[in-house]
Amino acid sequence: MPNDLPQAPTPFRFYDNRQKYLAFVTTCNEKSAIARRAASEVALLRPTPPALRIFDAGMGDGTVISRVMRSTHRQFPAVPLLVVAKEISLEDVRLGLEKLPDRLFEHPATVFVVTNLSYAEAPALTPHDARVAATVEWREVRLTGSSADEYAAQIEELDELLAHGWQTHPSPRTGGPVVVRPAVLVIYREDHGFLLDAVIPRGPGCASHYDLVLASQPWRARMGAGFKVQKVLAPLARSLAAGGRLLAIQSWGRDPALEIIRRLWPDEQPFRVDRHALLAALAQELGGEAGEFELGAPSDEQAVFRYQMHTLPSEIGDRIGTSTLFAAWNAAIYVNQIEDERLDAVVSGGAYLAATRHVLQQHGGLWFNDEAFVVARRPQS
Repeated sequence: MPNDLPQAPTPFRFYDNRQKYLAFVTTCNEKSAIARRAASEVALLRPTPPALRIFDAGMGDGTVISRVMRSTHRQFPAVPLLVVAKEISLEDVRLGLEKLPDRLFEHPATVFVVTNLSYAEAPALTPHDARVAATVEWREVRLTGSSADEYAAQIEELDELLAHGWQTHPSPRTGGPVVVRPAVLVIYREDHGFLLDAVIPRGPGCASHYDLVLASQPWRARMGAGFKVQKVLAPLARSLAAGGRLLAIQSWGRDPALEIIRRLWPDEQPFRVDRHALLAALAQELGGEAGEFELGAPSDEQAVFRYQMHTLPSEIGDRIGTSTLFAAWNAAIYVNQIEDERLDAVVSGGAYLAATRHVLQQHGGLWFNDEAFVVARRPQS
């Protein structure tokens, strides 16, 4: 007998809105600011053979990791490099891989791995469930040729493989994307295969611990400290090699973007879990292992950095163009993670444009605060 009852709509997830995401990353310079901050950590690394190992806990469109790889080449031009990137979005995997050919040309001794496994499983490229581990779609791609253009052409040919490996369906409970099958894609230059033999992961469980872990905005701001630590921060900390460094970055607020939001929702507090709470929860979660790590919280002066929305000086004045207002509004609601169902009332009445215009004129533009902290595993004595 058919079920005629109406089906509950799939919950909407703000971070899965591609339009808002792409508008934000193309109008604001957060990714370049994060890459600069990460470059200062690269300078502190002391890699050991056979490679310098980096894990990116959320590749996104690849802007940050490609810039970090560029900084790494500058610091360690002759050291083989293993980069493992976690990403569940098919479109982001495509965008990220588009930036890879130039990196492989400049730093040929590079192995680049992308996977859709969870935060707890991706560093080791191994699902915890043995039955799931046996189903991993593991693909190794050896690029031929000697130019970035040749590598780009071969990477573009991976579209069908990516569409299969990065297929998802929405969770009926949360609305978040759920992977259909676990996938790992390993890419390197064939002419450096001999040199990289000890670096190339050959199957689940082969990945090493990491010299640098990047965790940039890896969680929803409103989640509690316990969830963020158990699901993300603790597994990533445990994936560090001796002397390795985990750079975590999240939104901090206390900026004009939050002022826009509070002119419409005065009690809004999207950033309740700061670095102090996260590090305290991490120490508790690590238990007896905590002594292996440096878990001190930096001061505001050391931790907080600013990024901004790109505008010309002439765009902020007595009159502000509609496109600038829309871009600023989009950036503000994206960073502060305002769900679509809450927007109807303020958008239909035009209040959002007035709030955005007031803040832009007051500050002469729009800027944002992020906070960063480092979890370092102590070197072996």
